Amino acid sequence: MNHLVLTVIAADQPGLVERVAQCIAAHGGNWLESRMSRMAGQFAGILRVAVPAEGYDELVEGLQELADHGIRVMLADSGIDPACNWKPIHLDLVGNDRPGIVRDITRLLAEHGVNLERLHTEVLPAPMSGEPLFHADALLAVPLTLSLDLLQSRLEELADDLMVELNIHKDE
Repeated sequence: MNHLVLTVIAADQPGLVERVAQCIAAHGGNWLESRMSRMAGQFAGILRVAVPAEGYDELVEGLQELADHGIRVMLADSGIDPACNWKPIHLDLVGNDRPGIVRDITRLLAEHGVNLERLHTEVLPAPMSGEPLFHADALLAVPLTLSLDLLQSRLEELADDLMVELNIHKDE
């Protein structure tokens, strides 16, 4: 079996995911995992598919033909996931909203060799004041050699106006 990682982007419309799923199934592919979301009228998804070697080229061609329906599909071969060298860490960050928060956090993570596995961000009004609060929920892949205390300390030093909480969830 060959494994592909697909990125799907389109204007949101009913039946979009079904059309992609139908294409994959019609070419003998198996939908393994996915993350999909709708935002501001646009749809984006990333998914991993397994397909028998003999159906690979036909599947790729079929996915590219989805462009006729306004669905852009980008393809990448699935690589080996070196998960054994990482420990999963859940990061929950809440702070006053300001430009550059994501840039500053991701710079610090990259400096320490931390990989961002999943990131969900939003700005919501604070419960009492209504002031905009930035919230980030992330799954990090932290190198086994990096001290969690050091990482948490560096995150807390990043800005006085941010509250940072780091939680470990071994089952993710």
